[in-house]
Amino acid sequence: MTSTAAIGAPEMVLIRYGELALKGKNRGSFEQALMRNIHAATRCVGEVRVERRRGRMAVFSERRVMDVARRLQDVFGIKSLSPAWGCAVDPEEIADLARRVLADALADFPPEGPITFRVSSSRAEKRFPLNSMELDRFIAERVLPDHERLEVHLDAPALSLGIDVRPERAYVFVRRLPGPGGLPVSTLGRGMCLLSGGIDSPVAAWLAMKRGCRVAYVSFHSPPYIGERSKKKVRDLVRVLARFQPTSRLFVAPFTEVQTTIRDRAPEPYRTVLYRRMMQRIATRLARREKCGALITGESLGQVASQTLENLTCIEAAADLPVLRPLVTFDKEEAIDLARKIGTFDISTRPEPDCCTVFMPGRPVIRGHLAACEEAEATLEVENLVKRAVRGTEKLEIESDV
Repeated sequence: MTSTAAIGAPEMVLIRYGELALKGKNRGSFEQALMRNIHAATRCVGEVRVERRRGRMAVFSERRVMDVARRLQDVFGIKSLSPAWGCAVDPEEIADLARRVLADALADFPPEGPITFRVSSSRAEKRFPLNSMELDRFIAERVLPDHERLEVHLDAPALSLGIDVRPERAYVFVRRLPGPGGLPVSTLGRGMCLLSGGIDSPVAAWLAMKRGCRVAYVSFHSPPYIGERSKKKVRDLVRVLARFQPTSRLFVAPFTEVQTTIRDRAPEPYRTVLYRRMMQRIATRLARREKCGALITGESLGQVASQTLENLTCIEAAADLPVLRPLVTFDKEEAIDLARKIGTFDISTRPEPDCCTVFMPGRPVIRGHLAACEEAEATLEVENLVKRAVRGTEKLEIESDV
């Protein structure tokens, strides 16, 4: 008899990961980091239980499983995930559950036309009377007669009914929600991102997190030339980015003295390059204090005058750490597309100036020379400026907006 009972809420979330599976002997440490990040990401929903299962993970929650699933879509290291329903480890009970899960999924398809379909089973419980292929056929024979539109297609079907038979319970799922992929945050060290209020640097931070980097942030503030709304804009950006790692720390460094000193004593064409060299120095001091192994910037080769190869070379020479530039080969549209995807674009495009717009040169140098930078800085008392900026830096702990 075909069951017509409503499917109800899913019981757990099945997680798949891609690159993690290629880590060989180090895979266990990556999986442990992923489990920690799952617990941290779902804490706002409720307590969860996470189990490792032969290249996958299962996340159990007593309530709000779909909310848990939505939070997991922001956890790096997860390739895809499926909310799943459970039943007793019995072929007929599995078939009954499969009918209801399938009926629920078909409601999302257009009302007419064929739908390619397959059953894909895995069997960790070896005492189960059917092997995986036998279970595929068993389920297909019981669900296909109810739905004339379904056409079996083993390669890339529009609808795949998944079944996972475990010793304690069997699970059925059909939807695959995308995760962000990449590697779990904190598995590849820490970085300090120089965060402006623009489009590029938040995207660069997100890409660094995707490669397993735990990211702290430093922003530069120049009152009274730049107001409090600019500082709030940066805080709002970090709050969005905080969805993707367990905790986020923002440093706001005072930059007015640095800029006025450069304005008054340095050659005008070199102002922007010299501003950025000072930012690198201040960020390096803060990064070392936070045990960060690299700086992260949103620079893209050739996008603005300060980002020519010559100027980037001058700027990076002031840093005492490696400088990572995830966007170095991106064009602006690619950065904008990612900003929209991760939710920072609308904040980044608020019409609030940042300190980089203060005392802009009329004709900035395009192909700067390191010797000229160092000659200009010889009159600036660089070390004292850096120390005072670091001493006056404000530290903020930022939590996610979800």
